[in-house]
Amino acid sequence: MRRLLLVLTIFLAFALIGGCAQTGTIGPAGEPGIAGPPGPPGPPGEIGAPGPAGAPGRDGVSYTPPVYVGSQTCGRCHEEYYNSYTQTGHANILTPVVDGQPVGRPFTQVAQPPSGHTWEEIRYVVGGYNWKAHFIDQEGYLITGEEAQYNLPNRWLRMGDTWAAYQPAERAEYTCGSCHTTGYVPEGNQHNLPGIVGSWAEDGVGCEACHGPGGNHVNDPYLVSLEVNQDSRLCLNCHVRVETSTIRVEGALIDHQIAYQSPEAAKHRIMDCVTCHDPHQTTVHATGAAVKTDCESCHFDKRLYQKFANFRHASCTDCHMPRMITSALSNPEQYTGDIRSHLMSINPHQIEQFTPAGAFTQPYLSLNFSCRGCHSEEGFASPLSDEALVEMAVGYHDRALANTIRRSR
Repeated sequence: MRRLLLVLTIFLAFALIGGCAQTGTIGPAGEPGIAGPPGPPGPPGEIGAPGPAGAPGRDGVSYTPPVYVGSQTCGRCHEEYYNSYTQTGHANILTPVVDGQPVGRPFTQVAQPPSGHTWEEIRYVVGGYNWKAHFIDQEGYLITGEEAQYNLPNRWLRMGDTWAAYQPAERAEYTCGSCHTTGYVPEGNQHNLPGIVGSWAEDGVGCEACHGPGGNHVNDPYLVSLEVNQDSRLCLNCHVRVETSTIRVEGALIDHQIAYQSPEAAKHRIMDCVTCHDPHQTTVHATGAAVKTDCESCHFDKRLYQKFANFRHASCTDCHMPRMITSALSNPEQYTGDIRSHLMSINPHQIEQFTPAGAFTQPYLSLNFSCRGCHSEEGFASPLSDEALVEMAVGYHDRALANTIRRSR
């Protein structure tokens, strides 16, 4: 009986379910659920055509870039500066030969061209102001060979007025325009001469080489000022061509191309070149106008011990700026070149100037160069042994130090 009831109950349940499935209807859709996260982006479509051009903007302020006008133009207003500048080496570092005649220079003269050449074959004279001269031919190439460099007379060394070898015996391109001209660009060939690399606005180092192109200034001098850059880096762009923390020796002495890095390697690096030098005046032929600040302006205590010094020492520069640099001529046996050093500080205990291998100089002056330019067999004073030299130098140093201490009390 119980089993029959269970079977009937199950049959009834299936019948009810089957009846619902056959007779029921789908109800209305419910409210949409919350949107799920976005799917990954699809590939980009093709770039569409550009839209229409916008309206033109307002006119900008007009500007005319300055042009180089030449040092003579500067001289029309700055006559005093210009007249003194023309007496300097900057103004005479690259001069043309005009109508087959050498260009005259103040103080010095190159009387003739290299052997085998006439002035009609020479386009430019490089240098020739104080130390040496090189020559550029009519195609712009430097003349090289056994007698291609003229060494001007040097009264201090009692040498010069001679011809010397310069580079191998073939022509060389002139690549020195960046430091020997004004407004130089390393493109093209000046005057279309194949031997000259680059072009420029003015021969020689003119006013605008340091002050910048003056075209706008000359048209409106009161509103457009020229640059007055007193940073020594402006000078060192040309006067130093290598890294400055050490001073490399070339041959027996320091080569002139790295000569003026000596202040950078010593304590005077904190000063600007124009602190002592007037760049509009000549230094090598001056009567003193080029050096506008005397040593005593800063080293005033040194006057106190001058009475201990040998009065044949004519000036501070005799010992503190010896000629240990070579441009054209030198006498290494006499510890003398043809350009003064700017190291200035003397080590009274140091005899040798150069490192043992001879590749570098010390960042100070040794007694060989401070003293033996005169105190040597070929010098102007009696020779001294190393021991006597050190004793003399240390004595001067100690007296100077004592006077400095006494003055400071």
